[in-house]
Amino acid sequence: MFRKTLMAAAALFAMANTASAATEITWWHAMDGALGDVVNHIADDFNKSQSEYKVVPINKGGYEDTMTAGIAAFRAKNQPNIIQIFDAGAATIINAKGAVYPVQDLLEKYGTGFDINDYIPGVRYFYADSKGKMIGMPFNSSTPLLYFNKDALAKAGIQNPPKTWQEFEEMAPKLKAAGYEGFAESHSPWIFFENFMSRHNLQMATANNGYDSTDVKILYNNDDLKNHWKKMKEWKDEGYFGYYGRAWGANQDAFLHQKAAMWLGSSGSFGGLRKSATFDFGTSTLPYWQGVGDAPKSTFIGGASLFAFSGHSDEQNKGVAAFFEFLTKPETQYYWHKETGYVPVTTAAYELAKKDGYYKESPDAEVGIQQLSEEGGEWTKGYRLGFYVQIREVIYNEVDKMMNGEETVDQAFDVIETESNKLLVRFHDTYSN
Repeated sequence: MFRKTLMAAAALFAMANTASAATEITWWHAMDGALGDVVNHIADDFNKSQSEYKVVPINKGGYEDTMTAGIAAFRAKNQPNIIQIFDAGAATIINAKGAVYPVQDLLEKYGTGFDINDYIPGVRYFYADSKGKMIGMPFNSSTPLLYFNKDALAKAGIQNPPKTWQEFEEMAPKLKAAGYEGFAESHSPWIFFENFMSRHNLQMATANNGYDSTDVKILYNNDDLKNHWKKMKEWKDEGYFGYYGRAWGANQDAFLHQKAAMWLGSSGSFGGLRKSATFDFGTSTLPYWQGVGDAPKSTFIGGASLFAFSGHSDEQNKGVAAFFEFLTKPETQYYWHKETGYVPVTTAAYELAKKDGYYKESPDAEVGIQQLSEEGGEWTKGYRLGFYVQIREVIYNEVDKMMNGEETVDQAFDVIETESNKLLVRFHDTYSN
């Protein structure tokens, strides 16, 4: 009798625990190191803020590894609730029929509502569909910035960093005479292809930059972009531009080691640079060619977004909506912004940072948000191009050949156009049915 009583009590205890257990929400992401620590901290804060849901963040490697793992898991019907997908991979997951639950629909059904105008202009539509519905939740959002060594510019007798490339050409000989390369830059496809087009309000691809259809052609093979790269080759040959290959870190190191006076990188690099630079540096907006296109217009974001996978229960979807609402709280976004250098994605978070005096303390941290908030144009919201990871690889290869003198700029751009369009055709054939 005593044993039966114990068994009954244990069963009741188990039932009570099951009833009160928090619903688990899995979050696959690509943030490691210090960024991974911040991700874990945000998840812990959410879990402590309520008892209904428990977010479990899991690092799945780099961006491409995470996307590959997510696609495989979806096919095996074992997908996580949330997955982080980087900018170049957005078309793949959005065009995978039935894979994701659009964040706007999710928040309207399970959350407290949704207003796309709550987001700062430069992030609103990058992860949206052609009608402007937000599909992915912007998360680690960044934009290209110009970082400059204040001592290097002063040594060359230069007061301010260049706003235009014409201004850069005037100051480049002075920087060289002072012992510096003018600049280095990381991530050529993002900064000097994608965002070159946005900064000058030039169309990047047909079909509304790919938002309206997978039947699309790339439009990089144009005189404005090619002329910029012809200048880049001239500057490299003159010692005004340092080219250190495709590795992000190698180009950033040229700036950190004070070989290059300026560096074009990500606004998301601000926090790390502030810790590693041994000199006083500032930030400025991405230079543009005066008289080209409709410059200057706003840039668009890089980084990644969070997508909610479909195929989960109402209770889990409610948990995802609750977590997304927690992520976009001004306090959460402000914390993320301060700790990482990524921009706050909502106007309310930006206003909180200003009210708190953060930009008086760190004015350079505001430049990325200001650039994303500049006047936009028809071609500044972003792009939606399939197999764009592979297209970026084509661009990297051809930039290497241009800079090393193996091909002319015109030859390289012919290859970029041909190979990119082959990939776009293959993506259309794969995902249009």
